[in-house]
Amino acid sequence: MKLGLRLLQERAKVGSFWWPYISNLPQTYSVPIFFTGEDIKNLQYAPLLYQVNKRCRFLLEFEQEVKNALKNVKPSEHAFGGQDVNASSLGWAMSAVSSRAFRLYGKKLPDGTHSDIPMMLPLIDMCNHSFNPNARILQEQDAGNPKMLIKVVAEREIKRNDPLLLNYGCLSNDFFLLDYGFVIPSNPYDCIELKFDGALMDAASMAAGISSPNFSSPAPWQQQVLSQLKLDGEAQNLKVTLGGSELIEGRLLAALRVLLSNDVESVQKYDLNVLKSLSAEAPLGIANEVAAFRTVIALCVIALGHFPTKIMDDESLLKQGVSNSTELAIQFRMQKKSVIIDVMKDLTKRVKLLLSKETTPA
Repeated sequence: MKLGLRLLQERAKVGSFWWPYISNLPQTYSVPIFFTGEDIKNLQYAPLLYQVNKRCRFLLEFEQEVKNALKNVKPSEHAFGGQDVNASSLGWAMSAVSSRAFRLYGKKLPDGTHSDIPMMLPLIDMCNHSFNPNARILQEQDAGNPKMLIKVVAEREIKRNDPLLLNYGCLSNDFFLLDYGFVIPSNPYDCIELKFDGALMDAASMAAGISSPNFSSPAPWQQQVLSQLKLDGEAQNLKVTLGGSELIEGRLLAALRVLLSNDVESVQKYDLNVLKSLSAEAPLGIANEVAAFRTVIALCVIALGHFPTKIMDDESLLKQGVSNSTELAIQFRMQKKSVIIDVMKDLTKRVKLLLSKETTPA
């Protein structure tokens, strides 16, 4: 928020050098912290709802901190020219920074690396996003150099009237919506978050027709592998993902392969990285791989069931005409459902291919 507070200071300062730039910043932003309560619910996706609520709570708490800090300050010493600083103005500043600032390297550290520092770059921040950019940012000196230069360099020929496009990052739609206020259709990096929960995994495997699931009560040697994957023990991180560049997060895939195997010796033959790799085709056998994929497909069915609406319902709502924030919320949840469906389609093809190999005579 340090850069956001500086932005508010410059906005309040009479005759600020930065006023021509600040006056051209959007007055409002289409990020979820400014959605109505109904449109926040319309997102229908618990991980994003958590992040939106977390940011809103932060702004309300930070508002009180700022007000307490300015309570007894003389008007002549007021950091914001006497203007009221509330959750709304702080939200505007945070949104301006999150949607327009670039993280560049700052001062050089003793180990030779550079500190990471957000910078607002007038004109450059008007470049739109693309996963297939035609330009990139080049920083020629570190932030401690008074002659620091930052350029936009063409990656290929750019014709007259073509927009300049930068890659904001290989991000999921959660980050694009939270920080920038837009959703990327068919985003190859979009994914869904799940919690690795034994009872949920048992339910999914049983729904998939897998006999003797033991996710809730793994054997000691299986628990040891789960600890190495940080899915058990003190340093556990139970958030796993489906979709994106991995299709199935490596930790989840390895856990499924191990928990659906009763052969400790076969598991111990392989490095953990092999068990985490989708390209390592059926390391523990075709039956094990099919069981793992079918369990993930069942997880996808369960995840889809958590959305109150279907894609057809969402498309119908968009055709009726809705507000901009409602449209964004609907587009976001549609893309999440599409991710789940795409994972199911991909894994279904993989299961059919594996079964065909199993039945093909040698």
